[in-house]
Amino acid sequence: MTSLRWFPLLAGLLLVSPAIGQDVESGPESGKPAAALKVFDATGPSKDKEVDYVAERKDKPTVYVFVQAGKWDRPMARFLRKLDEAVIKESADAYVVAVWLTDDVDKTKSYLPVAQQSLKLQNSALTCFTGEKAGPEGWGINADARLMAVVANKGRVAKTFGYRSINETDVPAVQEALKKCLSGK
Repeated sequence: MTSLRWFPLLAGLLLVSPAIGQDVESGPESGKPAAALKVFDATGPSKDKEVDYVAERKDKPTVYVFVQAGKWDRPMARFLRKLDEAVIKESADAYVVAVWLTDDVDKTKSYLPVAQQSLKLQNSALTCFTGEKAGPEGWGINADARLMAVVANKGRVAKTFGYRSINETDVPAVQEALKKCLSGK
């Protein structure tokens, strides 16, 4: 009879534990200036050029998304599409810069315009980091994070999110972080 008393607690832990394992520490510290982000722009306003998107975006609200190219999948695509739709609801100036981290830069440069045709993003640039797959210096990218989102405004990091597993249901948390940083909270 006493073992039945523990059943609800055990069941609850089993239901919650997969969700706890979804997030991973990754990204720059909140409140710090966003580091330079020189990338190849495959689909954005500086298409087919190298650009430092942090310098380009300056004080405008931006969500930087870092994608481990080898782990790119449909749930990540759904996240990116929903995020693209969500940021514009918070500010007409808000934008998403998605950065692919890859070993094969040339293949990624060719793939990103194809991905854009499929995703039909309206408020996002698909870019590729041309340096080491570990990502740009100063961004603190954890290799265990399949995808990392960094919310920034006025050139400063507001919040970071690292994900081992992700889909479109994760967008509201990022959208809320954007909303808070725009309101100054």
